[in-house]
Amino acid sequence: MKNTFVILVLSLLFVSCKEQIKPADIVKLNGYWEIEKVVFEEGEVKDYGMNENFDFFQIKGTKGTRTKVMAQLDGTFLTTNTFENVSVRFTDKGTFLDYKTDYAKWSEELISVSDKEFVVKNEQQKEYHYKKAAPLNILKDGKETK
Repeated sequence: MKNTFVILVLSLLFVSCKEQIKPADIVKLNGYWEIEKVVFEEGEVKDYGMNENFDFFQIKGTKGTRTKVMAQLDGTFLTTNTFENVSVRFTDKGTFLDYKTDYAKWSEELISVSDKEFVVKNEQQKEYHYKKAAPLNILKDGKETK
């Protein structure tokens, strides 16, 4: 009986420590993001150095898009017309990003989000750690990047 009580208290502690993501936090996803690392289910970590490809999120309310873009040497981003529709879903089990294209549907759990980083976990239990991307002007042509 004593062990059951200890397990119950520890379980409540772990559940209460999970970060609660609020609808107002979703606006933090807007902008350019790059993958910093991927943590696999077994604990293995794959670090990403410099990325050529970035994700651009544009979400209003609970609907939006994610577009893959490529950084250019002058600090701009090259984009294509390829994008994924994104819906944000709040449940008692967590906050989820539901993606949809003409060819597939999938979901990722939004684990945490701030102005500088966010973490999602997919159905294969891989955690993707993103950091906010800032444009770099490698050409040093005197122009300001946005």
